[in-house]
Amino acid sequence: MIERKFVSQKVSEFQIKEYIMSEMGNANISHTEIQRTPLGEKVTIYTSKPGLVVGRKGENIKKLTEDLKTKFKMENPQIEVGEIENPDLNAESIAQRIIFVLERYGSNRFKSIGYKALQQVMDAGAVGAEIIISGKIPSARARNWRFYAGHLKKSGDISENYVKKNISTAKLKSGIVGIKVRILTPDVKLPDTIEINKEIKIEEVEKKTKEKPKKTKEKKENGYNKEKRTEKTG
Repeated sequence: MIERKFVSQKVSEFQIKEYIMSEMGNANISHTEIQRTPLGEKVTIYTSKPGLVVGRKGENIKKLTEDLKTKFKMENPQIEVGEIENPDLNAESIAQRIIFVLERYGSNRFKSIGYKALQQVMDAGAVGAEIIISGKIPSARARNWRFYAGHLKKSGDISENYVKKNISTAKLKSGIVGIKVRILTPDVKLPDTIEINKEIKIEEVEKKTKEKPKKTKEKKENGYNKEKRTEKTG
């Protein structure tokens, strides 16, 4: 019984997130978080355009709260809007941006859409990025097209825990097109990075320069003593 409740709760949360994404497609929503509190359900929507989510005088939020009460049977939903600091380094927002352009203009210009999104990610300071668009784009058979730049980890702890990933789908007339985004942000420290401490180098150079004249003086003195000894023997 507990497992069934847990599964049904997760399914309802997934349906709520999908409904919010479909209703607010133009707002470039990254993701939504749902927390259950004693006062009610707290729904936080993270987006790069909070003004579009709120609407004029909060019309969109009022409509969303009514829909959540009627369609999903929430008692007291409290909707909050969170702003993304850098949307160009967020895998979800990049994927939603590509989906919006593909659904609006079609898949004929998928190459320019992919390269433009990749350039925006790299201009934001990403170490590496990869965008894969798969489906009928626009051919009779499905195929994959990969856009990549920079350095990106594909295996290990960095790839599993630190690389930002997102898998989404765009619903077109020709069929469903899959979009996969992977971004390695600049704040991630790679284990194979080498840091050069310039202060240590300067100190070593100064020590070497101080030691050199001492050695030359010792050599001169030894040579002078040898000359004196040869004169006495002669």
